[in-house]
Formats: sequence, structure tokens, C-alpha cells
Amino acid sequence: MGMLSAIFQAIIQGLTEFLPVSSSGHLSLYQHFTGNSGEGALFFSAVLHLGTLLAVFIAFRQRIMRMIKEFFSMCGDIVHKEFSLKKANGDRRMVVMIIVSTLCLLPFAIFKGWFESVAEDSSIFAEGICFLYTAAILYLSTKCMNGRKKAENISGKDSIIVGLFQGVALLPGVSRSGSTISAGLFCGFTRQTAVEYSFILGIPAILAGCLSELLKAIKEHADIQWGNCLVGFVVAAAVGLGAIKLIAWLVKSDRFRIFAYYTLVLGGVVLLLSIVEAISGKPITLA
Repeated sequence: MGMLSAIFQAIIQGLTEFLPVSSSGHLSLYQHFTGNSGEGALFFSAVLHLGTLLAVFIAFRQRIMRMIKEFFSMCGDIVHKEFSLKKANGDRRMVVMIIVSTLCLLPFAIFKGWFESVAEDSSIFAEGICFLYTAAILYLSTKCMNGRKKAENISGKDSIIVGLFQGVALLPGVSRSGSTISAGLFCGFTRQTAVEYSFILGIPAILAGCLSELLKAIKEHADIQWGNCLVGFVVAAAVGLGAIKLIAWLVKSDRFRIFAYYTLVLGGVVLLLSIVEAISGKPITLA
């Protein structure tokens, strides 16, 4: 993989991690059509995800710092048996609900190997189906844009629903941000709360997945192009920061539906190409 390819993939990751169109699905398609799929591609994708996580920390640094302080304060209250969720402020309640949503990923860990095999296989049929699923939930969520729940009103049921939607988004072609923002809107969150909860929720899940890939690569002595990884990390972070601001504006201005149309068309095209590949017996590549 050349430096130019690494930069291009980082731009794709930075944009699509936060725009509700599936970063893993787009990277999977790019790697499929350029012949860069496989173990190394999966590790490089993990590095790019770390770059976009940095963008989240920068964009929501004030809320995240308050949540970190509330987490340690909450731990102290639990030790002294003074913790009460009913009296929790918005930051503390969001900490608790983020934990609950993240724990909902545990059942999906059983299928980790299967999720990875879908991303690495030679067919893009599954990605096409997943893009269509993303289109459906994005379109339906545009009917639920008038929610009133803010951070202090999020319930345990809400956090479980959002967490389960995030679990499904492990499939390439299912947007994590699109799934969790949509789930939040389905639960009656305000638009700003849905976006904020979605992006902060991604921190523990994506970080855990990236660290797992890093340890795996080190253990297996994988041949990793660290220069490309570093450049990709920086580019993904910079582009991701701009994408966060863009998606926040699009949701607020009621332009979320455009992504439903985009993923619908993309899903249809990908399914058509997968059928062509199956008939011809060979993959379509741009390399």
C-alpha cells in the first residue's frame, strides 16, 4: 500500500466514521476494489479509527472532561453508599448510560470472528445488504426528529436500545453513527443529545477494538507500514473533526434524510456489482 492510498483511505475514514454512511463499509469496498483487503487492511482500518477517536475527544472535550470528573466522583459516592441515579445530573447520567450501552456489546463479542470474516471476504454482497439496512433506519429516524429527552432524561431502556443498535453496526456497511443516532431519535432524544451520545458512546467500543488489533499484530509480528499508519492517523483525525461539525449541522437543520437516499443507492449498486462478480467468477478491481 502506497502513501497516496493510505491518505485516501484516511480521508474516507475521517468522513464516513461520523457521516451516517458506514466507514467500515466504505473502507471494505475501497480495499476490495483496489486489492488491499486482508489482515493488514484490517489493522490499518483500526489505526484510522483511532484517528477519528481523537477527533471526538477534541470536538466534545468539554462534555468528556465533565463526564470524567463525574465518573470519579460517582465512584466515590458508590464507595460511601451515597450514589443515587435519580439525583444524578446530565453528565453523571450519561456516564452510567454510556456504560450500559457499551455492555450491550458483550453478546456480540461471540460473533467477533464472523464480523471480521465478512469484512475480509472476497464478496461485497453482505456490504450491499448492510447499506440497504442503514438506509432504512436512517429514513425512519427522520420521522422522529422532535424528541425532547436530554442527557438527564435518558433511561436504562433507552441506553440498551442504543447499545443493541451499536452492536449490529459491527457489520461492514451498517453505520455505527447512523445506527446510534437513529436509535437515539427513536427513543425521543433531542437532535443534539442523539449526536453527542452517539459519538461519545463510540469511544470505548472503538478503542477496545483498535487495541485488540494492535496487540494481535504485535503478537503475530505482522509486517506493518508504520509510516502509512502515522500519516493515516493524522489525516483521519483532521478530516473527522470537520465531519463531526458537518453532521451536527445536518441533523440540526433536518437534512439527515439525504444519507438515507445515498446509502440506498450505494447499497443497490454494490448488490448489482456483487452479482456481476458472482456471474463472472472474478472480482472487479481498479488495481
